[in-house]
Amino acid sequence: MGLSFDKALGIHPAALQLRLSRAELIAANLANVDTPNFQAKDIDFAAEMQRSLHKNSAMLPEVKYRLPFQPATDGNTVALDVEQAKFSQNALDFQTSMKFLNAKFVGLKQAIEGK
Repeated sequence: MGLSFDKALGIHPAALQLRLSRAELIAANLANVDTPNFQAKDIDFAAEMQRSLHKNSAMLPEVKYRLPFQPATDGNTVALDVEQAKFSQNALDFQTSMKFLNAKFVGLKQAIEGK
């Protein structure tokens, strides 16, 4: 009987990859908070997870521009407090996904060892 890691690990690897992509986008937003005409970008995590579940393959997430609450006069749409909050929430969600994945590996290890 073969072991399918895709089935055993579930959606957690895809969630981690998507969270990583989102962290990179938000970090770029934060790095460009003072760049004129920079447009803040983000990923709709829930929509992308649904899309990845239906497609069953790794694909690049659809990046969307974030609508500003109040755009700056220089055209920059990055709101520092919003980006910091989004980054913190994404980091917590990443850690949670990592804990779920770690629990899956612990369970697989115990199953392999017959415990």
